[in-house]
Parts: sequence; structure tokens; C-alpha cells
Amino acid sequence: MKIAVVGGGMAGARLAQQLAPCGDVDVTLIGEEQHAPYNRVLLAEVLAGRYAPEVVALPEVPGGEVRCGVRVVRIDRGDRVVRCDDGSTVPYDALVLATGSNPVLPPLRGLFEEGQRELPPGVHAFRTMDDCLALSQALAGEGVRAVVIGGGLLGVSAARALAARGAQVVLAQQGEYLMERHLDEAAAKLLRTHLESLGIEVHTECRVRGLRQGRCHQVELADGYRLDADVVVLACGVRPRVGLAQAAGLDVAKGIVVDDELRTCDPDIYAIGDCAQHAGVVYGLAGPAREQADVLACVLAAGAPAAGLSPGPPPATAGRCPHLPETREAPPPWTPRSSNAGRAELSRYTGTRTLTRLTLNGPGPLDIAAFGDPVPAPGDDVLRLSDATKGAYRKVVMRGDRLVGGILLGDLAAVGTLARTWEGDEPLPSGPTPLLHLLTNDGGS
Repeated sequence: MKIAVVGGGMAGARLAQQLAPCGDVDVTLIGEEQHAPYNRVLLAEVLAGRYAPEVVALPEVPGGEVRCGVRVVRIDRGDRVVRCDDGSTVPYDALVLATGSNPVLPPLRGLFEEGQRELPPGVHAFRTMDDCLALSQALAGEGVRAVVIGGGLLGVSAARALAARGAQVVLAQQGEYLMERHLDEAAAKLLRTHLESLGIEVHTECRVRGLRQGRCHQVELADGYRLDADVVVLACGVRPRVGLAQAAGLDVAKGIVVDDELRTCDPDIYAIGDCAQHAGVVYGLAGPAREQADVLACVLAAGAPAAGLSPGPPPATAGRCPHLPETREAPPPWTPRSSNAGRAELSRYTGTRTLTRLTLNGPGPLDIAAFGDPVPAPGDDVLRLSDATKGAYRKVVMRGDRLVGGILLGDLAAVGTLARTWEGDEPLPSGPTPLLHLLTNDGGS
């Protein structure tokens, strides 16, 4: 079976590695970046100077063909080939789209000159190894002034890394507080205090309106204030890369729509990672991408009916796959898969409960973990433990006898127990004392 994987990121590389032991598959991994597959999660550590680029490289794919610096420009579903920008074609029995996501570029006045499509010198996204290396080069001098636009997970990581390299950093966040998707206001306040202790100037409820290009850029805020910057980093989120799928007539909503076997409208084409939308959800995180890759490896290794065994022509127009229902029910509660799980269990993807972790290294490292929904609904119970002197904060949200979300900042000793309880959807012990034992590593004393 010939399997072509479009995308050399973490999802595509993981799938190729998982398929490598299968003797009856021939895998070709096609990556647009010049670099061999690497761990994108560690880019901030490369920018901070803690790791060299080669350290974050992913393991090589044994036996498979990896083509770097090649962009797929078209999918020919009729002939079952993908056509590349170097003129080559790659045939497939099963095609996997792991095209990832693009950085969101904010609509800033003056960001692009008329007819210009490339970011101007000194303005950088922070998504790829090339972005990371270009930023590193820009930090070569002393006293570099950097403005990071966006105070989410990516923006906070970038700001910390820039500060570690000696830059004078300003972090501008439009929302009320930092990392709004993961933290509540109390935890975000402790995070802000930590960043400011590293010399980072933080502005929240701060809308950036425009950019004045020059030898020294000026970032214009909505209130008229201007920030001088030698380097501007755009960390405003990501958007799934779906152009290739759309051009091929596949079903696309926010991402490429897939079923529980990660299959698209075309039974010979699959999608995983940041570009895939399963049960209405685009995860955009490394954990779900790895899990999707593992599930798909089992589907393909088991000789799923879709891969190269459907002789009929592809649909002439885009539309919903016949085996996808018009509406999708919420996935059943996810349970951790044991190492002894059978192939049948692993060949269906039912969603991922994601736990986000971030370590901000520095003179006093700060660990952050968040999972589920930390915003309580009416009727939910909330348990908080806070120690401002130690910079520690723990919060869990309970709905009945179930844990539905939580935030831990500072000491993460309890995160393993909490995560297992949440992931397994296990009932919580009754009474306040057992809950304190669950939330702390000292019995709540």
C-alpha cells in the first residue's frame, strides 16, 4: 500500500514513524519546510537559546522517504496522485493531509504595503523553525526592543524567550488578561507578576491599531500611544491550512471534516493534526495530533476499506461524505487507552481531553497546567487554594461528583492525580477533606 503524507510536522512525522514497522506499506512524507521534522512545541526553547535546532529534531522515519522543501500544489483524486511544486508527482493508495496551520496575521493598518504579501523586515510570525532562526538573528545586537502582539500561550512563550535573550520586551494583549483561553483572572495576575519580574512590560486591554514601518518600527495602539520596536512578533493564534483540501473538493468547515477513522469525504483521503476537524472540534495542539496519528496508523495498518480498495470515481463536487452524518453528537467521554488496548479500540478516534502545560524558565521558573473548562457554570462548585507569597494557585471546578476543569500555577505536584481523575471521568470522593487531598500533596494541611 502506498501512503502519501502531506505535511512534515509533528502529526505527519508521528504517523510515518508509527507505520514504519508495517512491512506492507510504502510511506512518503512530503514537508514544505527545508528542515527535517522537529518538535514545534520546543521552538520557544530554541529561541531562548536553551536548545540548538538539531536538539528538537524528531526521530528519523526508518524505511520511509522524507522529502523536505517540497510543496504539494494539487491533489489529483482521479489519478490518485499529488503534484508538487518541483514538477514531481507522488502516487498514493491512501493520502493523509497533515498540513497544519498558518499564523493569523492581525488586520493592522500599515502591516502590508500595496501589492505586498510578505511580512516587512523586522516583523515576524512565530510558527516555524525559519521564524525562530530569523528572530534569533534579529536579536544579535544589544538592547533590542521587541513588541509581542498577542498574550495567549504562544505570545507568552515568545515574550519569555525574547527576554531570556536580553531583549527589552513589551507584551500587548487585547483581552482583559493573559492566556484567557486557559486561565482565569486570578491565575493570570500571578502570571503577569512573574513576567514582569523577568523585565517584560505587560499591557492588557490594549488594542493594536497599526504599524509604522521604518528603520525603527512604531506599533500604534488604539489610544494613540506608540511603541518603538526593532522587532515585532505576531502571536495572534493560528488558522488551519485547508486550501489544498478545498481545491480538491473535500468537505471543509473550520478544518477538514473527518469521521472517527480520520477519513474525509473521499474514502482514500484522511486528515490529522491542526488541519483536521473532528466532531466539530479543531484542536490545534500536539497531544490530540499525536493521538490522531496513532489511531490512523492502526486504521491504515489494519487495511481499512478506504485505503486503495474503493474502485469507484471520486465525487465530482464537494459535499458531505456519504458516511458522515449531517450532524454529529458530542463524542463519548474519552478514557485513557492502555498499552494493551486492542487494535479495534485504537482504530476509532473519539476526541481528546487536552491538558495544557507550560514552563516559563528563568531566575524563578513558573509551571502552568490547565485542563477542561475552568469557568464554572451556574450550579458548579469551585475549590481554590492560593498562596501569593509562593506564587502558587490551584483551582478545580466540579459539576456534581465530576471534575470538569482546573488550573494549577506554581506547584504542579497534584496535576497527575487531577488529570487522571478528569481524563477518566471518575467520580470524586465526597466531603471537603478528600477533595483537599486530591488538590494538594500535603493532605490540605
